[in-house]
Amino acid sequence: MPGNWMRVKPASWKISTLGNQRPRKPVPNKPGACGNRGAGQPGSCKFSDPGNQECGKLGSLETGGMRNQGAEKPVVQKSGAEQMSTNSSSISQFLLLPFADTRELQLLHFCLFLGIYLAALLGNGLIIITIACDQHLHTPMYFFLLNLSVTDIGCISTTVPKSMANSLWDTRAISYTGCVAKLFFFVLLIVTEFCLLTVMAYDRYVAICHPLHYGTLLGSRACVHMAAAAWASGFLNAVLHTANTFSLPLCKGNAVDQFFCEIPQILKLSCSDAYLREIGVIVVNACLDFGCFVFILISYVQIFRAVLSIPSEPGLHKAFSTCLPHLAVDSLFLSTGLIAYLKPPSISSQFLDLVVSFLYSVVPPAVNLLIYSMRNLELKDAVWKLMIGYI
Repeated sequence: MPGNWMRVKPASWKISTLGNQRPRKPVPNKPGACGNRGAGQPGSCKFSDPGNQECGKLGSLETGGMRNQGAEKPVVQKSGAEQMSTNSSSISQFLLLPFADTRELQLLHFCLFLGIYLAALLGNGLIIITIACDQHLHTPMYFFLLNLSVTDIGCISTTVPKSMANSLWDTRAISYTGCVAKLFFFVLLIVTEFCLLTVMAYDRYVAICHPLHYGTLLGSRACVHMAAAAWASGFLNAVLHTANTFSLPLCKGNAVDQFFCEIPQILKLSCSDAYLREIGVIVVNACLDFGCFVFILISYVQIFRAVLSIPSEPGLHKAFSTCLPHLAVDSLFLSTGLIAYLKPPSISSQFLDLVVSFLYSVVPPAVNLLIYSMRNLELKDAVWKLMIGYI
C-alpha cells in the first residue's frame, strides 16, 4: 500500500523512506523475550522470533563468561605438612619383604615356618593346659611359666602366620589396619615376655639363695602383682610405640623391608623429623631393658655362687644345665633386639635385618619351650599323666 511503512516488531529497528537510520531501542525484558530470566542469569531464547536473536547472543555470552569464570579458579597449593599428611592417610596397605623370590624357595619357607609355628603352638598350649589342670603345679614358678607360654604363643602368632600366608599365596600385601594391630600386639607381648623373664630370674634367685623367705617374698598376691605389672608395662609400651609410629607422615612409599611390621622399618618410610621422638622413646626403653638384663645377670651370678658352695655334683650339674641356657636365651633375645632397633642405617641390609629379626622374634618363643619346660622333670611327668589320662 502506498504510504505504508514495513511492519517491524517491537525491540527492532526500521529504516525510513528517506534512508535515515533510527537509533536502536532497548529490548524489554519480557517473559516471552528471554524466558523471564533475571538479571545476570542466562535464559532460553526463542530464535524463531527475529527480535529475540539479540537476546540469544547475550545469553550465550553470559553463559560462556560464567563457564570461563569456573574454569579459571586459582589452584590452591598445599603446604609440605599437608602433602605429607595426605600421603600418609592415602596408604591402604603395606608390602612386606618376602623371604624368597622363586616359587620353590617360597614353599620351603612356608614348610619351615609351619613346623616352627606348630611346635611352638602345640608345646606351649600343652604347658598351659597342664599347669592349669594339675594342682601340684600351682606354684610361683609355674604361674610365671604359664604367663610366659601365653606370651610365646601370642608373639609368634603375630609374625609367622602372615609370612607363611604370603609365601603360600605369593603375595606381599598387608592392610594398614592389620599392620597397626600386629605391631601393637607384638610390642605388647615382646615387652611383657622380657619382664616375665626378669621376674622368673628373681623367682629362681629367691628359691635358691633365700629359700626360707620364699613363701614371704613370693606369695600368691605378690606373684599376681608382678605378673600384672609385666602385662601393664607391655600394654603401655605398645600404646606409646604404636601411637608414635603411625602418627608420623609416611611419604616414602609403603614397602616395609621386613617380613612383619617392625617399628624401625616403618620409621624409614617417614620424611619428617618427628621420627626422632620415637627414636628417643626406643632409646629410653633400651636402657630399661638393659637394666633388666643386668638384674637377670646378677641374679644368676648369685645362684651360681650359692650352688658352687654346695659339695654336690648332681646339684651343680643341674644348676648349670638349667641356668646357662636361660642366660643364653636372654642374652640372644636382648642383644638381637637392641641391634634391630638401635643399629644405624649405614650398616643396615635386608639380609642382616631378616636374620636379626628372626633371632629375636621367632627363636625365643620356640626355644623357651625346650629350656624352661621340657628340661623340667616335674612338668614332664605332669604332661605325661595328663596325656595318659585323656587316652
